[in-house]
Amino acid sequence: MTIARDTFVAFVDTLAEVLDDHETNGWASGDELAMRLHFSRFHFDRMIKAVAGEPPAAFRRRILLERAAYRMITTRAPLLDVAVEAGYGSHEAFTRAFKQAYGETPATWRKKPGHLQIAAPSGVHFHPPGSIRLPARDEVTPMELLTKMVEHHIWLTGEMVRLAERLSDDQLDEAIELNVDEDRQSIRSLLSRLIGQMGMWNAAMATRDYDWSVEEHESLSSMRERLAVEGPTYLSHVRDVADAGRIGDTFVDALCEPAEVFTYGGMIAHVLTFAAHRRTLVVLAFAKHGIEGLGWGDPMRWVAEPA
Repeated sequence: MTIARDTFVAFVDTLAEVLDDHETNGWASGDELAMRLHFSRFHFDRMIKAVAGEPPAAFRRRILLERAAYRMITTRAPLLDVAVEAGYGSHEAFTRAFKQAYGETPATWRKKPGHLQIAAPSGVHFHPPGSIRLPARDEVTPMELLTKMVEHHIWLTGEMVRLAERLSDDQLDEAIELNVDEDRQSIRSLLSRLIGQMGMWNAAMATRDYDWSVEEHESLSSMRERLAVEGPTYLSHVRDVADAGRIGDTFVDALCEPAEVFTYGGMIAHVLTFAAHRRTLVVLAFAKHGIEGLGWGDPMRWVAEPA
């Protein structure tokens, strides 16, 4: 790394420590940050701008605005409190800065939030719940994502075995029936939810509402039509974030109440986990009716064979 890049990394680390210092002569001021990193203010500002594409003061204001946006959708704090935490002396000043960055006033954006991150040349953003994260030096490939899922599976299996030690032999050998689930599922409802799950996340990533009523006793023809739209759209999202190495990027799910922030990788893992459960129930129900061509629906051979 160059001296400029090393200094920028040190600047980000230092800023994360003193982000809430809003005093004029506090540790987060430009003069104090430059002093801590052993540069004159003039050379410090030029160096950070050369690497980050924005001066240190603008960089800090943007990070604080991104954090403010996160606070707005994950807490019920009054907007004035959010503004003060972001370093603004008045609600009016905060509103002007927020609208310039997000295109909406804080009150309007809070009702229907969009993306947290404000475009920046450096790719450095506020990372919930409370840190500043540099872009990853190594991209997360689809294969690495699969590896992480396997690692999670092994860990979770180990935890299940550990907790099972609390049970008696009779409890361990007791047959599990579907009444462990309060919801009564059918092949129809499971298939509709498999499609709906992709549709729900497509809606979340597009910051629009999802129509749950379509899943109420949905016909097979409706399922085919929805799958033809939702399937390719969801696959496109996954391909885009995987190809760009943005598995760890975050997006706002405004459908939650209150709205929540998820990573794309977490969303993909969520879909695959619950889809596997529902698909297994479907193939078991199919087998009961003499339909056995799908086997267990195991993706092992599918992922191993060429497209």
